[in-house]
Amino acid sequence: MDVGIEWVYRSNATKKTTTFSSEMMPAEEALLFSKDIEKTGRVHTLEFVDDKGSRWTKKEMEKLLKEIETEPHNIAAYFDGGYHRELQAAGLGVVIYFKQNGKPFRIRKNEAMQYIESNNEAEYAAFWLLLRELEDLGVRSQQVEFIGDSQVVLNQLSGDWPAYEDKENRWLDRIEDKMEELRITPLYRPVSRGENREADQLAGQALKGEFISSRKQVGEVERD
Repeated sequence: MDVGIEWVYRSNATKKTTTFSSEMMPAEEALLFSKDIEKTGRVHTLEFVDDKGSRWTKKEMEKLLKEIETEPHNIAAYFDGGYHRELQAAGLGVVIYFKQNGKPFRIRKNEAMQYIESNNEAEYAAFWLLLRELEDLGVRSQQVEFIGDSQVVLNQLSGDWPAYEDKENRWLDRIEDKMEELRITPLYRPVSRGENREADQLAGQALKGEFISSRKQVGEVERD
């Protein structure tokens, strides 16, 4: 969760106030900055503001972060869809990194799907599998970074590229409705296939009939 700090500074000399706003940063980091700001003795008011304009006092932010700590957060969600043209089948692979109760975890999951007509549809099906896993994980009202090697799907989801095919638009509507239901704020990050190798490998295994579903605690370095 990223927030900015809005600090109303009070001058003892002029008895006037002026407002300073920070760049967006992780909420935990913003809370540390706020404690330093308070040491100046020049705080008239100080609030934390997210990208949607929601505001919290320092006390409210501390309470919010304590609540978030017990929920899945700091979520990086990878997806990939592999397509077999002759069989009109797709292998779907997803990997989710997140923190909960101060510990890092990883979920790996794959599935196969029949009657898929294109590589782009396979990627959309993989994204849909990813959303289902996030829902099962209990992700609600969170910012999620979605990472994949499909420029088409990520740019269509972000609204940067139009979708002309009816089937693609149906997937888009389905995905957007689910994200709205879960109150997920998406961040889309395209990467190379090499950087998406975990999800790519899972998609390939699904096409071979090798199915995986796992959750484990991991070290921070394993995400890289």
